[in-house]
Order: sequence, then C-alpha cells, then structure tokens
Amino acid sequence: MRNPDIQGKEYQQGTLTGYETREFLLEKWDRQCAYCGIKDVPLQIEHIHPRAQGGSNSITNLTLSCSKCNTKKGTKDIKEFLKKEPLRLERILKQAKRPLADAAAVNTTRFALLEVLKATGLPVETGSGGLTKFNRNQQNLEKTHWLDAACVGKSTPILNIEGVKPLLITANGHGTRQLCRTDKFGIPNRHCSRTKFHFGFQTGDIVKAVVTTGKKIGEYIGRIAVRSTGSFNISTSNGLIQGISYKYCKSIHKKDGYSYA
Repeated sequence: MRNPDIQGKEYQQGTLTGYETREFLLEKWDRQCAYCGIKDVPLQIEHIHPRAQGGSNSITNLTLSCSKCNTKKGTKDIKEFLKKEPLRLERILKQAKRPLADAAAVNTTRFALLEVLKATGLPVETGSGGLTKFNRNQQNLEKTHWLDAACVGKSTPILNIEGVKPLLITANGHGTRQLCRTDKFGIPNRHCSRTKFHFGFQTGDIVKAVVTTGKKIGEYIGRIAVRSTGSFNISTSNGLIQGISYKYCKSIHKKDGYSYA
C-alpha cells in the first residue's frame, strides 16, 4: 500500500477524504509549505502535477502550500515552477512518494492489539487522528490533550465541559538511589540519609498542617520535606513554610511518584 495510514470501510478502495487527507498531509510534510517552508500559517492542499494538466487526486500527487505559493504556482507543472531550485524540486518529488513508515509500524501493532482486546468480549472501537479532529471541531472544542482523549472514536458523545477542569498529573518517580549529594562538579559534598520515613511521614507526602501555637499559626497544605528532627518543611501554593513540627501534620495523600495540579 502506498499509504499505510488508512482504515475503515470508507478507505478500502485506497482513497482518502476530508480530514483524513489533511491530517495525513500535515504529518507527511511537517506542517509547513512544501515550496517556501513557512510554518504556522493556513496551509492549502496542492496538486504537485496540476489537475489542469492531467494530474490525479492520488495522495502521492498532493502536498501542502501556503496561499502565496499556491497562487504563484497556479497551473504550472512543478518542474517548471521550481526550475531554478533543483534541490527543492528533487526533495519534494522524493517526499511525495515516501509513505509514513512510522505509521505503518504503529498500525501493525495497533491492529494486533485490537484483536486481543476484541477477544476479551469488551466493547472496543478504533479511531484516527482525523476522526478525533473532526469530532472536536464539530463541537467547537479547543485542541488540548484531555479534550482529544474525549473525542476519540465514532461513539464520541456531545461533551458538556462547562466548569470541568482536568486533573493534570506528572510522573516524578520515587527519588534517587544516590548515597550522597554532589556539587555542580559532581564532587560529594553532603550526606544523603538512607532512612526515608520519619515519624510516619516521608518526603513527598501531601499533608495538612494546622498550627495552633507559635509564630506560624495557620493552616498549610502541601508537600513535605521530612527531617529526622521532626521539623518539616511544607511546599504550599503560596511558598515554602519551614520548621513545622510533625505533630501538627495530618497525611492527605501518600507519596506515589506523581504530582497533581
């Protein structure tokens, strides 16, 4: 197949339409004008060999062009249009026939995984980047990772996102196995305790501290850095609070290697 990035009954004859064509071309041509290389502007689907001269709608005859280059090229053949830029001409003609090898590898894995999931008896469906974009645009939703995840597949419902805020999660890991800390030259300069837990807490736990006496009376919520002395530091949304006794701390969420926003 010249184009491995097709799927579904509407593409069994080897043609691409609408969003699928545009998404494929955006990936293939690096989201820039093939003739001048400009990015971040509206791009038009352009026939390399003009239809007025017998050019086809085959995916290998399509590229992306900015409005200025598209108008300038008009119905000229690409060899005539780029006769003074032989290197660019050679690159475009070579790129036009190149399939998306990465997409082929992903598709092979994807359909193997699909068959395994279907065997479980669970309801399973497949989608594509073009379909996701179509679903999102139909509902006038902005492009974000969490909305893209909600717009995958034919069963995408009407989404009411008013007041909805996604939970942003970042994988931070569980620390390091370093036996000591180093300076910028890599020379050990301070000890790293092997004891992670102190008074039932460990660095990275999210706690709530209600301080009732002393200079730091108040309520603080954030991640703690523990010390063997029992005097902890709490990183809150308003800054770092130092020297809070473990006696005032109540665990909200134990460290699990992730941060949440």
